[in-house]
Amino acid sequence: MPGRDRATRPDRGAGAAAARPSAGAYRSLSLWHDTAPDPLEPRAPLGGDLDVDVAVVGAGYTGLWTAYYLARADPSLRIAVLEREIAGFGASGRNGGWCSAYFPASSVKLARMAGRGAAIAMRTAMQATVAEIGRVVSAEGIDCHWSKGGTVVLARTPLQLQRAQEEVAEARSFGAGEQDLRLVSAGEARAMLAASSVLGGTYTPHCAAIHPLRLARGLARMVEQGGVKVFERTPVRSIAPGTVRTPHAKVHAEYVVRATEGYTPLLPGLERAIAPLYSLMIATEPLPDGLWQEIGLGGRATFGDYRRLIIYGQRTADGRLAFGGRGAPYHLGSRISSRFDRDPRVFAALRRALAELLPALGAVPVAHAWGGPLGVPRDWCASVGLDRATGIGWAGGYVGDGVATSNLAGRTLADLILGHDSELVRLPWTGHRSPRWEPEPLRWLGVNTALRTMRLADWTEARTGRRSRSASALGRLIGR
Repeated sequence: MPGRDRATRPDRGAGAAAARPSAGAYRSLSLWHDTAPDPLEPRAPLGGDLDVDVAVVGAGYTGLWTAYYLARADPSLRIAVLEREIAGFGASGRNGGWCSAYFPASSVKLARMAGRGAAIAMRTAMQATVAEIGRVVSAEGIDCHWSKGGTVVLARTPLQLQRAQEEVAEARSFGAGEQDLRLVSAGEARAMLAASSVLGGTYTPHCAAIHPLRLARGLARMVEQGGVKVFERTPVRSIAPGTVRTPHAKVHAEYVVRATEGYTPLLPGLERAIAPLYSLMIATEPLPDGLWQEIGLGGRATFGDYRRLIIYGQRTADGRLAFGGRGAPYHLGSRISSRFDRDPRVFAALRRALAELLPALGAVPVAHAWGGPLGVPRDWCASVGLDRATGIGWAGGYVGDGVATSNLAGRTLADLILGHDSELVRLPWTGHRSPRWEPEPLRWLGVNTALRTMRLADWTEARTGRRSRSASALGRLIGR
């Protein structure tokens, strides 16, 4: 896979013409695309003007969950989903496969925004969302390799152990018990994942490992069966109240939902709404049982550690080790290109990090390597909402924690559009408006300085044993 050409290059304008790849070429996007049973044949594009009740822009998790819950609540609704490539093309089909209860903004930040009770409600809703997705995939027969093994986050230095303790203390202050997040000893952590230099860590049961593209493609099939029209290879030029414009047709709708996440800057007027940051991954071929006995992860817990620059991994259902991280640079002007999906320097760094974390994998070759953009709002806080004056809804800014959060967004958007006064529409992220990112080149300087700060902090803390003041200040600045 690393040597293959990428399927397509997203063009700068959301509706610009682009050479469309073959169904087979889509398989080069990621491990998940390469191993999906779906033939990845694109659905027909929108052929002419269309009148619907709800138009959804983007066939990733957010758009598909929104369509699913709307169609379930009111089968008479006319709903159309418009996708520039194929369902699951973006982050929904390329992520690390963590269906977790993590929300990008901390409880402390949410409490400052809306009060302690609202922060607790958000945590509770996220935990319930993981269970809700498990219920749906079981009830609807979506074989996404669901395995609710939880998440173990390792502490591998004294400072990392201190951060683990602080995270548990914060969780306790917001009502989370041992059943939600707990400290684990070095021995218990190593029994889950036999990594090097383990001093302890934390464990939460509120996470499932999945095959992310199987979930996205299963959702697309499911909404079609519910009467939703899904148009692929249909780029959107612009969104306006009541209208979505594509190169060859218009869609008229009472409600328009923008579900474009990391690709949002491609839409006119939204260039500074989201910063697309690239997260890259590598994966092995299926490993022998003897090696898995040495490594662990028998319950398929997802895993990471408490370094500043995030890493994440999982044992796939077919016995691979999939491992990723956030070390790729931000590109000037919020540019999105297939060239950025594969960065040999980042892949090499991930390979070194994996070998250092799990020495047993030191000689195991990388079989797949891929990446893609995720959406980061200026205040690192995801949001969902509906402007009733314009009929335009939105959701996103998940900062890489969108597998479960997108389901919560879909349910919330459905309630907002249908006018239901539910607990979901009163959560603190509903109606939140993140400030716009700074203009360039300030945005490029700021984001890449932050990334370098975190990378340098990990290097410094590992060698000095002292907490990085600059990284701590940055965490406070973004409200983590």
